[in-house]
Amino acid sequence: QVQLVESGGGLVQPGGSLRRSCAASGFTFSRLAMRWYRQAPGKERELVAVISRTGANTNYADSMKGRFTISRDNPNHKAHLQMNSLKPEDTAVYYCNAVGFGGTDYWGQGTQVTVSS
Repeated sequence: QVQLVESGGGLVQPGGSLRRSCAASGFTFSRLAMRWYRQAPGKERELVAVISRTGANTNYADSMKGRFTISRDNPNHKAHLQMNSLKPEDTAVYYCNAVGFGGTDYWGQGTQVTVSS
């Protein structure tokens, strides 16, 4: 059974940090690229960051560059999103996503991140 189990969400003050994690099981983790998305209330889901299968390549949405870092731990089947200098506008439900060839597309359950004083 394919699963992406997320952890590390919650409430943080502006300027603070959170580390999101995504634990994968039921598929060959190293064969899929990993992405993080987020969806704020009343807005469309947006891509936050992408990391290649090996971790050699990463890409970020412009508003996250320099603040967020995506990483992966292939031996332990985990992906991470380190979020620093958080702003109220970063408040959203964050999702991890695994994608591969042939239409492979798996999603985590989503976890709320709230940035508020």
